[in-house]
Amino acid sequence: MPALTLGLTMVRHGETQYNKEGLLQGQAVDSPLSEIGLQQADAAGQYLKDVKFSHVFVSDMLRAKQTAETIMKSNSSCSGLQMVCDPLLKEKSFGIAEGGRVQDVKEMAKAAGQSFPDFTPPKGETQEQVKERVKEFLEKMLQQILDQHWPDRAEEENSLSAPPETSPVEGTADDGVRGMPAHALVVTHGAYMCVAVRYFVEELLCPLPPGSDKAHMFSLCPNTGLCRFILTMRKEEDGFKLSGIRCVFVHRGDHVKQQEQMNAGFKTKRVEESEKTEGADEKVTHQ
Repeated sequence: MPALTLGLTMVRHGETQYNKEGLLQGQAVDSPLSEIGLQQADAAGQYLKDVKFSHVFVSDMLRAKQTAETIMKSNSSCSGLQMVCDPLLKEKSFGIAEGGRVQDVKEMAKAAGQSFPDFTPPKGETQEQVKERVKEFLEKMLQQILDQHWPDRAEEENSLSAPPETSPVEGTADDGVRGMPAHALVVTHGAYMCVAVRYFVEELLCPLPPGSDKAHMFSLCPNTGLCRFILTMRKEEDGFKLSGIRCVFVHRGDHVKQQEQMNAGFKTKRVEESEKTEGADEKVTHQ
């Protein structure tokens, strides 16, 4: 039976001032990336610069679009691609809590016997409503990819067979997607990604990657953190069917750590240079 295997790399947007101050954005607050967020997006772009993408799908919110644009600038395979902005990828709506402190919502959730970001404040979206958006986007994305990449001739079908399930994870940016005929970059939001990952694991029966557990899988992804999945589609008499999904990695943030180390080193160097200058000035003054 002919099959098409494709990669899906999900990226959370970079830091905003609201993230930095511990405030909820949701859908009502359409804030831009902070200076650190722009650096994180650039670091993600550098990390992914040699990874081949065939499609780019992005939330229509500013922080996600800025992140995607920055990543695409560093990636040669994205030069001829169109960034598809889709409202189905918007962040979860937190209703009356948007613009307020995350800590306040966590306390509301705790009082209700729930956890954040699963908790739904008044006038916000439920997990089920967000999951429906995830399912709708996934179906739309897969149909678009299949329309463009499914072979017309029978002899081409063999080239689309799935790579070995045991393909090694080497800690490189192209883990799991080397030689993949199609690979989608999806830039979205933290709470949305939590719902998507839970849906993949609990309903699509995606196995956990080695060394991971559900607590880690379902935790909030860091800013510009990466999650990668491999999906296999099979053609049946009544259309296409998702026949398999596996997770390569979740919440990978090597590029962010490297950026933080570089920033810390730069900051330390500036302090040392400042201290040397102050010491030299003091010496001149005493002379």
